Amino acid sequence: MKRGISYMIISALAFTILNAFVKSLSDFSVYQVVFFRALGSLFFTIPFLIKNGISLRGNRKVLLVLRSVFGLISMICFFLSLKYINMGTAVSIRYIAPIFAAIFAFILLNEKIKPIQWFFFLIAFSGVLVLKGFDAVLEIEGISYALVSAIFAGLVYITIRKIGSNDHPVVIVNYFMIISTLIGGLLAIRGWVMPSGWQWFIFLSLGVFGYYAQLYMTKAFQVGETNQVAPLKYLEVIFTAILGFIWFYESYNIFAIIGILIIVLGLTLNIITKSKFR
Repeated sequence: MKRGISYMIISALAFTILNAFVKSLSDFSVYQVVFFRALGSLFFTIPFLIKNGISLRGNRKVLLVLRSVFGLISMICFFLSLKYINMGTAVSIRYIAPIFAAIFAFILLNEKIKPIQWFFFLIAFSGVLVLKGFDAVLEIEGISYALVSAIFAGLVYITIRKIGSNDHPVVIVNYFMIISTLIGGLLAIRGWVMPSGWQWFIFLSLGVFGYYAQLYMTKAFQVGETNQVAPLKYLEVIFTAILGFIWFYESYNIFAIIGILIIVLGLTLNIITKSKFR
């Protein structure tokens, strides 16, 4: 259990650094950021698949492409949201993706949702309303991008569920990174700006932190109980808000803090409830 907690904390820290690096590159095209984020991860995924004799082609090719497109749209929208709103706010809104995933599963996969879970979803979503309703600094454009990112992340969850065990997890990630590299690179050509100095280090680090954030999150779920480990992923919200305050001088009024806490509370209660019903 201690290992599971340690892994999730490492994952949250890696995601936090990734968020901050992306925020620091706000002068660059979001497509250029996506390109480097995806390209960097390919240096880990492709060697892993080759070393272990796993086919890069995959089995459920249509679903693998769909998952990649949904993930790419979600990533682009999240990176765009960081240009307009505080990092902690953007991360907390993106984390309502499980709400959309549950709704999509209810509609498309006929999965049942307990009435108490709908209540917890309502709590989490009300946190978004509190964020926007009382924080005049927040731009509706940034909120909208974060919400769209959460919606498509929900579609990612559903697609992965449909893929199931037919494809290795690294194959799924590899498809996502290849498509993101290709599309991100093509869209970045027109507005390409050549990095310089430390910007090269930041760009080249995006894939590294993204890969290890995902890796340690997976490890945490493998060795720990879901209801104990899963809520810890919301440490990313706290870590990101703190780093945003230190690095970018981001500030949060009392209503913004309450809104973020409401979102985290609703999602955490849902995770604990789902674990008990299993």
